[in-house]
Amino acid sequence: MTTAQILKAVIFRELHSSSSILILPNAWDAASARIYEAAGFSAIGTTSAGVANSLGYPDGQRAPFEEALFVVRRIVHSVQIPVTMDIEAGYSVNSAAETVETVQKAMEAGVVGINLEDVGFGEPALVDLGLQIEKIRAIRAFAEKTGVPIFINARTDAFHLLGLDMDTKFQLAIERVNAYHHAGADCMFIPFVTDELVISNLVQAANGPLNILAMPGSPSAAQLERLGVRRVSVGSGPHRATLALLRRISHEMLEKGTFHSFMDQTIPYDEVNKLFSHEQ
Repeated sequence: MTTAQILKAVIFRELHSSSSILILPNAWDAASARIYEAAGFSAIGTTSAGVANSLGYPDGQRAPFEEALFVVRRIVHSVQIPVTMDIEAGYSVNSAAETVETVQKAMEAGVVGINLEDVGFGEPALVDLGLQIEKIRAIRAFAEKTGVPIFINARTDAFHLLGLDMDTKFQLAIERVNAYHHAGADCMFIPFVTDELVISNLVQAANGPLNILAMPGSPSAAQLERLGVRRVSVGSGPHRATLALLRRISHEMLEKGTFHSFMDQTIPYDEVNKLFSHEQ
C-alpha cells in the first residue's frame, strides 16, 4: 500500500473525531464522486445499491464483486479525497477468510475504509453474531498486518427487522454494534432510525462513534451533531433522486416533446469536462 493511501486512511479516521459531524455523501460512479469532491466534501463513501444499479443489477450482493470493484477503482482514481467502500456483507456467506479477501481487493483498489453489514445475500435475517465478530477481528488483524489503518464501519440492520417492537430492536442493535466495536470496528452504523429520542439513546448506549443514515424524516446534520452522532451518510438517496430526475426528463420528452426545463439547468459541457481534467 502506498504512503498516500496510508495518509488518506489517517485523515479519514481523524474526520470521525473532529468537532464537526462528518457528512459522508455516497457515490455510484466517478462522475458523482467528482461532483461531491468539487462541492467541498472531505471524503466519499460508495453506495452498493447505486453501484449495482449503474451496472444493471439489483442491490444485495447481486453485482459481481469484480464489476463493482472496477467502479470503485475509477472513483478512487478520479478524486483526491479518501474513499470508503460499501462491501455489503463482505461478499461471503459464512467465511471470515473470504471477507478478508474482499477487503484486501478493496484496499488494493485504493479505498481506506469499508462498510460491513450483518445481513447476507438479500436475506432478511441477521447473520450469526459470532461469525460477524470473527469477520471484524479478521479484517482488523489483516489491516494491522498491511500497515493501512483501514476504517471499519460496522452496520447492523436490527431496526429493519419485521415483527419486533422498538425496544427489542433497540437492545438488539446495541448488543450487536457494541460487540462489533469490541471486536475492532471503528464506527457503528445503525440505519433506519429517524426519531431524535431513539437516536439520542443510541448515542448514549453505544460504546463508540455512531453513524446514522439520512432518510425521509431524519433530523438535519446540525441536529444529529447536537445529539452526539459522529457521521451521517446518505446511502442510495442521491442516486435514486438522480434517477427520479431522469424519469421526469423522460416523461417530458415523450409526452410533451419539450427539452427546455432540463436543458436550461445542466452543468455546462466545458465545466463537466474540466472536472475530469488533470489540469484542474
